[in-house]
Amino acid sequence: MRILLIEDEEELAQAVARGLQKCGYAVDTAFSAGEALDYWAAYRYDVTVLDLTLPDMDGLMLLGRLREAVPDARILILSARSAVSDRVKGLDLGANDYLIKPFDFLELEARIRSLGRLRFTEAGDTLRCGGLTLDLAAREARFNGRPVSFTRKEFGILEYLLLHKNEAVPASRIIDHVWDSDADLYPDSLKYHIHSIKKKLLAAGAPDPLVQNVRGVGYKAVEK
Repeated sequence: MRILLIEDEEELAQAVARGLQKCGYAVDTAFSAGEALDYWAAYRYDVTVLDLTLPDMDGLMLLGRLREAVPDARILILSARSAVSDRVKGLDLGANDYLIKPFDFLELEARIRSLGRLRFTEAGDTLRCGGLTLDLAAREARFNGRPVSFTRKEFGILEYLLLHKNEAVPASRIIDHVWDSDADLYPDSLKYHIHSIKKKLLAAGAPDPLVQNVRGVGYKAVEK
């Protein structure tokens, strides 16, 4: 999942970004509304976390512009503005959720997970495909009940493929949602990770291919 964090307090932004990256998310950080709009023009985000106090534009105004640009965007306001009227206004203007500072990181991550599932039919924090189970909360994988150890990046790739199972997903879309804009990818990065995923799945007894190459397009997770 790829997240845009819009937060002008640099120390807080870096701490939150590090925490989310440890959870396996790709995170881009904007310290102003102008930076955020530039990011949005270049990339598509699964979830946007928005502070309302920004140096160059009120966060609620930015919220309106983001919602207008991408009507189905998932936006979580993260703000010290705690009055009921502020929360109601933010939600009325199009935020999907509102979390008040100070906050518990585990709650923030849980709310981001929830927003990330909005357009998908899977229930709860579990994704399944052909015997493979991903626990999104614990960031754990199992095949037929047996643990399978994936790196954070491999888990992120599998999560995105399972959210679109039986659909051929272009390699560029996988990269956009699993790597952030600062990532230094070498040409075969995705192929290397896919190869490693397949090898681990085969070793765990998964059918070949549970993750399939689609020539000229990308990859898909196959549930027969």
